[in-house]
Amino acid sequence: MEIKGEYRIPASREKVFAALNDPAVLQACIPGCESLEKTSDTEMKAKVRMRIGPVSASFSGKVTLSDIDPPNGYRISGEGQGGAAGFAKGGAVVALREDAGDTVLNYNADAQVGGKIAQVGARLIDGTAKKLADEFFGKFATMVGGPPPPPGGGGGGGGGAGGGGRRGLHRRPLRRSAATGIGWSSASVQRS
Repeated sequence: MEIKGEYRIPASREKVFAALNDPAVLQACIPGCESLEKTSDTEMKAKVRMRIGPVSASFSGKVTLSDIDPPNGYRISGEGQGGAAGFAKGGAVVALREDAGDTVLNYNADAQVGGKIAQVGARLIDGTAKKLADEFFGKFATMVGGPPPPPGGGGGGGGGAGGGGRRGLHRRPLRRSAATGIGWSSASVQRS
């Protein structure tokens, strides 16, 4: 499965790149991460606990950084074993570019699973992978750049001709399905 996304972070590209290489920041942003220890300039050991549908597992594995191009981006890859639950591996190409004083982070991620986890169904796995990627990069963007500005506030224009971009994206609280235990959320977009 392939997952793509983009985040605008109100910070310099150098600050964003440094945070992408900081184990403490990564540990705080990786959903379910219990530990992340740097073993070299390009490798870390990780322990992550996660739940996909009815399967809950603790994964131990490694995270590797490659194709490092400071401050433009890199590839981050990870693989882990979850015992009887199976295995998970994946990675993301992360590209950073400056735009009007902010940094735009683009990612293109892929993930593969095997064992019991793979038996829960492709749609459930795809949905969970997208949710985890969005949770990681959303938390990362907030941690590095601060919380997003409140909708409709802050002055500074932006509503002029050609504005047309997304504004005021609001996340609703995560809800759980009683039948499956799967978390889901919805969002509403307000345009000015």
